[in-house]
Amino acid sequence: MPTTTRTRVLPAAPTRVWELIEDAHHMPRWWPGVVRMEGVEADRFTQVFVTKKGRPVRLDFQLLENDAPWRRAWRQELAGTPFERVLDEALTEVVLEPEPTGTKVTIAEYQKLRGYSRTGGFLLRRARSAKLDEALQGLERLL
Repeated sequence: MPTTTRTRVLPAAPTRVWELIEDAHHMPRWWPGVVRMEGVEADRFTQVFVTKKGRPVRLDFQLLENDAPWRRAWRQELAGTPFERVLDEALTEVVLEPEPTGTKVTIAEYQKLRGYSRTGGFLLRRARSAKLDEALQGLERLL
C-alpha cells in the first residue's frame, strides 16, 4: 500500500490533542485547505475547499474508526465524484501515543490511484507529505 506517514511530538496531553482531532468542526483550524465543514454527523463529514478560481469543492468522508483518545480513521467517499476517475481508495488515519514531553501524533494517508494516474504516484506522495506536515504544524499551532 502506498502510504505517506508523518509524525511529530506535540507539547500537550493526548486528551487535549484528541479534542481537536475528534471534533470535525475543528478541521478548518488545522487541516490544510479546509475552509469549512458541512454535514458533520457521528459517522461522516464533508470538507469544503475553495479552488483558485473561487469555486467550492466538497469532499465527503465516512468515519471508519474512532477509538478515543488514540486512533481516528476516515475514508473519502469517491463513488459518483470527479475523484473517482483518479482514485480507487483514499484513507486517512491519526494515531496518538503518550510521550514524556507530550503526545506523539502520527498522520497517515493511503491513496490508491486508478489507471493512468498511477504513473504520477511519486509526485502525489511528495504533495501528501507536505500536506501532512502542514496538518501537524496546524495542530501544534493550536496547542
